[in-house]
Amino acid sequence: MSKGLAIGIDVGTSGVRVAALDAQFHVVSVSKAAMDLSSGKRNDPAVWSAALDEALSSMLQTIPSHDIEAICVDGTSGTVLALDSHDQPIGSALMYNDVVDDLEIPQAIAKVAPRQSAAHGSSSALARSISLQRRTGIARIAHQADWIAELLTDKAMPSDESNALKTGYDPIARAWPDWIAETGIRAELLPDVVATGTQTGTTSGAFGLPEGIPVVAGVSDGCASFLATGASSPGDGVTALGTTMTIKLLSDHPIFAPEFGIYSHRIGSQWLAGGASNSGGGALAVHFSPDEIAALSQLIDPDVSCGLDYYPLPKQGERFPIGDPGLASRVSPRPDAAHMFLHGLLEGIANIELLGYQRLMELGGPKLKSIRSVGGGAENQVWTRLRSRLLSVPVATVASGEAAAGSARIAWSFLKGRT
Repeated sequence: MSKGLAIGIDVGTSGVRVAALDAQFHVVSVSKAAMDLSSGKRNDPAVWSAALDEALSSMLQTIPSHDIEAICVDGTSGTVLALDSHDQPIGSALMYNDVVDDLEIPQAIAKVAPRQSAAHGSSSALARSISLQRRTGIARIAHQADWIAELLTDKAMPSDESNALKTGYDPIARAWPDWIAETGIRAELLPDVVATGTQTGTTSGAFGLPEGIPVVAGVSDGCASFLATGASSPGDGVTALGTTMTIKLLSDHPIFAPEFGIYSHRIGSQWLAGGASNSGGGALAVHFSPDEIAALSQLIDPDVSCGLDYYPLPKQGERFPIGDPGLASRVSPRPDAAHMFLHGLLEGIANIELLGYQRLMELGGPKLKSIRSVGGGAENQVWTRLRSRLLSVPVATVASGEAAAGSARIAWSFLKGRT
């Protein structure tokens, strides 16, 4: 087994982060660089490249470059760009949250795409790709992670099964589906796709890296964040408690339920299924400031139920575990004591989390056996104890909150599989 280091590169919305892991998955070093928006926008590939250069330069000041044995890249899910015949970007990228304004594009997709496909809608990567193909001189389409890997290798790179999911790739058949050409996309522009963890090239010497380091196909940023926590077996769940609440469960088979916003990323022989609720920190912020939540939480006994039946939402509408755009927030009756009201809100969100995992299990997912928590809400220890009581599973320690560490784990899976 190698005694060197694996490097993960995470390209996010505001910067690039790089993590180096040893063979025991210990984070040895982390470096980061913010995107310099004085020279371009977040959708400018040149801005990504500059941030990558800065982050790698910083990393190479902390570790010996000759210890790097493999590299893996993750990028924002659904971000795509057009490339010319010289592999250069044509204009800016279309980002993960960009919406195509031509209504005929999502309509064409809806006519032929199976209901369980993640390519539906005007904000899918497939819709953005169809829009991109109209640019003059386009030779191919790449996902953000693909293009960053190309900068490291100086050659065209295939995509991976995670980043290609929202572009219409079929992760069960492990191929671009026959129906995709009927959407209007020129299928020849789409990248080849390989399994996550597959070596796709070697470094060229760019960015100060030694030549010949294997570059490994990665995943989307959300999947990398999941893997970074240390979750690795079917039944391991990760809840991200941010403005909204995202629930992900590792499974040995896929789960697709578009009516609840559930789809599955393929990661090697396993599947990462999940959904996102509109509840979460945003629902708390309607009623309390962060300082108030911190202070009032100390007055709550997390081992005792509050007796309130709340479904806190920041505004009307829910996606998962209930799919209902008209669902109203339920936060009454309101107790006189502020800490009791907060108790009800925290317990209500925890019950939504429980319902989310139950929904995944009802649809064929494995039994939840552990839970890891990330995001701002995970720092509230009272809420963590309350959630653990309701979920009735062990709360596992998070190995790392860096998505880049998840990509580095994929690089290590390649190295260990090679020996």
